[in-house]
Amino acid sequence: MTYGLHRGRNLRRLAVAAGLMVVLAGMSGCRHHKNAQLPPPQALPPAYRPPPARIPATPVPPGGVSAADLRYVATHRPILSEVGYATWYTAPYGRRAADGELFNNGAMTAANRTLPMGSLITVTNLETGQTGVMRITDRGPFVRGRIVDLTIASAKATGVYRMGIARVRMNVYRTPKPIATGGRWCVQIGAFHNRRVAIRYEMHLRRRYPEANVIEFPGERSYWVRIRPEGDNRAMAEYLADHLRPPQGHAFLTRLD
Repeated sequence: MTYGLHRGRNLRRLAVAAGLMVVLAGMSGCRHHKNAQLPPPQALPPAYRPPPARIPATPVPPGGVSAADLRYVATHRPILSEVGYATWYTAPYGRRAADGELFNNGAMTAANRTLPMGSLITVTNLETGQTGVMRITDRGPFVRGRIVDLTIASAKATGVYRMGIARVRMNVYRTPKPIATGGRWCVQIGAFHNRRVAIRYEMHLRRRYPEANVIEFPGERSYWVRIRPEGDNRAMAEYLADHLRPPQGHAFLTRLD
């Protein structure tokens, strides 16, 4: 009896000791977990920059202008007038104008660097007196001293087609957006006739203006570089256009919308 009693007590003591060891081991593990150093945070990936937003197509009547547009011009005064040189241009079939619509040689439309897309204008040949009513649907001309590029239809209506280049007066009658405020602006640089030079200049601009969106893209017979300041800000775009000195070509302030 005595041996059995002692043996039972010893077994109970061993069980209690084993339980305490388990508890202590658990507590030790908890302390180790709490005191462990967290791994250093992973380096964040470069800030994501979305691709340039598409320019929503500006509704333009078939052929560029409508009868209502002609009546509006006949009964209103222009809100802006500018004198400079006009040329005409064409494009391969399937090429889209800057407003997103298919380019149409037969439409009374034109290209300008800074007027809002869809602006209603007239172009008057100062040598012949011929006038045409048209809409802005494209961007250009990117040549110093020229203020408007005409489609073949617009050039024939104004007498510019045979002359190739003519001094004109451009009157603006209506714009779908304000001219002086707002807008999405950038600087277009070119044309580079050597793609390596264009890419080298693009990389230079990326290093100098890391917050801007800089792209290089092919034109019909040359390469262009475009820099869009953060937020497409006009003041910054104007500053860049005034101060950039590209190795070839010129820097032009232009509007995207």
